[in-house]
Amino acid sequence: MSDDKPTAGQYPFTGGIYPEMYRQRLWTMRQYAGFGSAEETNARFRYLQQQGVTGLSVAFDLPTQMGYDSDDPMAAGEVGRVGVAIGSLADMELLLKDIPLAEVSTSMTINATAAILLAMYVAVADKQEVAPGQLKGTVQNDILKEYIARGTYIYPPAPSMRLVTDLFAWCGEQVPQWNTISISGYHIREAGSTAAQELAFTFANGIAYVQAAIDAGLEVNAFGQRLSFFFNVQQDFFEEIAKFRAARRIWAGIMRDRFGATEPKAQMCRFHAQTAGSSLTAQQIDNNVVRTALEATSAVLGGAQSLHTNSRDEALALPSEASVRLALRTQQIIAHETGIPAAVDPLAGSYLVESLTDRLEEEAQALLSSIDELGGAVAGIEAGFQDEEIGRSAYETQKAVDAGEKIVVGVNKFTDGQDEASPNLPGSDPKAVQAQLRRLAEVKAGRSRPAVRQALDEIQAAAADPAVNLLPHILEAVRLYATLGEIAGALKNVFGEYRP
Repeated sequence: MSDDKPTAGQYPFTGGIYPEMYRQRLWTMRQYAGFGSAEETNARFRYLQQQGVTGLSVAFDLPTQMGYDSDDPMAAGEVGRVGVAIGSLADMELLLKDIPLAEVSTSMTINATAAILLAMYVAVADKQEVAPGQLKGTVQNDILKEYIARGTYIYPPAPSMRLVTDLFAWCGEQVPQWNTISISGYHIREAGSTAAQELAFTFANGIAYVQAAIDAGLEVNAFGQRLSFFFNVQQDFFEEIAKFRAARRIWAGIMRDRFGATEPKAQMCRFHAQTAGSSLTAQQIDNNVVRTALEATSAVLGGAQSLHTNSRDEALALPSEASVRLALRTQQIIAHETGIPAAVDPLAGSYLVESLTDRLEEEAQALLSSIDELGGAVAGIEAGFQDEEIGRSAYETQKAVDAGEKIVVGVNKFTDGQDEASPNLPGSDPKAVQAQLRRLAEVKAGRSRPAVRQALDEIQAAAADPAVNLLPHILEAVRLYATLGEIAGALKNVFGEYRP
C-alpha cells in the first residue's frame, strides 16, 4: 500500500485538492442542457438556475461540433438533435440572454470548434459590459479523445493541437480565470474502457497537451493551473472512489516529476464528473434514478469539484424538466442531508479503497509506459493502440452481459416487472429548425460582406503562419457575424481535414 499520507490539500493530493474540501465549499452542481434552438436552451438554463444549479453546462448539436452551419447540406437532419445549434454570434446572444456572465460559471462541451465558441462567449460578455477577466468557466477543448472515442474532429492532429495551445496562450492573457481544457476520460469510458484505461488514456492526452504547450513557449506553472479533467462515474462504487483518488496522485506526479511543475495549483487534478450515460437503460427507467444516485455519491466521496447527474429518461431522449429537477435534487440531497460533505476523504484508510487506489495507479502507469514506448498519445492514436484496447474491453463487458455473468437489472435479469409509462419527452421541433435557418439567413443578409470576407482571409493567413495566435483573428470574425461554418471552413482551407 502507498506510503503517501491521505492528507488533502498537499502533494500528491490523494485525499483531495483542498484541505477542507466540501466543508469550505460544495462542489459545483451542473446540469448539461442543449435543445434545438438557442431560445429553448436559454429557457432551460433559466429554469435550472431557479432550481438551484450553480453552473451552466452547454451541449451543442453535431453540426456545431463538426464546424457546419445549420444550412449546410451536411447538417440536414441533425440540427438541434443532440444539443443547441449555434451558427453565429446572434445565436450565442440568444443562448445567453438575461444570464449574468460575470456571476455564472459556464462549461461548454466543445472540441474541434472550441476556439470559435469561446470567442462567441467572450463577444457576448463584451456586449454585457463584462470584461474577459471576469469570466469563469471551462471549454472542453480536448481534441485527442475525439480521435480515440468520439469522432467529432475536423482537422488533422497537428493543427488541432495548435488550436488547443493557441487557446491556452490567449486565455492566459485575456481570460485568466477560464479553464482552457477539460481533458476528458468520460467519452473514453463510455466507449467501453476500464477504469485504469480511462485514467491512462486521459493522462496520456494530458501529457501531450502539456508538452505541446511547453513547446509553444508557455510556462507550465502558469497554464498548468488552468488545466482540468472530466471523468465518468460508473457503477463499481468503491472502484470509482479509488479511481478519483488515484487520478489525483498520478497527475500530481506527472506534473512535478515529468514537467517540473513546482506550483501546487499546477500539480492538482481538478475534475468535473458525470454519472455514466452508458449505465442508463431504456427498460424500467426509474431504476436509473437509483443508479445515478449511487454514482453521484461515489463521485462526491471521491472528491469531485463539479458534478452532473444524468436524468432517468436520457436513454430515451433529451430529458424532461421533471427528470432534470429530480437529477439536480439528487445532488442537493447528497449535499445537504447525508452528512458526507462534512468529512474530508472519508474512506481514507479503508483497506479496500486504499488497495484499489494502488491497483488502479499501477495499472494506469503500466499503460502510460506502453504509450510512451509508442511515442506518446498521438503516435498511439495513429497506431490504433488506444482504440484496440478499448474495443477489447468493451467486447468483454458486452459478452459478460449477454452471458448473464454481469447483471443489468431490468435488462438481463428481473425483467418481469411492467415498464413505467414513458414520460413526456421533448423532441426535435421542426419549427425551431426553420427558425434557426431563418435567423442564419438574416445574419448573412444583414452584415457587411466585405468586412466578413476580409476577416476570413485574415484567419487563413494567420493559419498559414504557425507563429501567429489564431484567437484574436477568430474573435474579430465572430464580432462581424461571420458564421461558425465560415470560420471553420477558412481554417480547413489551410489545415485540411482528418481522414482516419
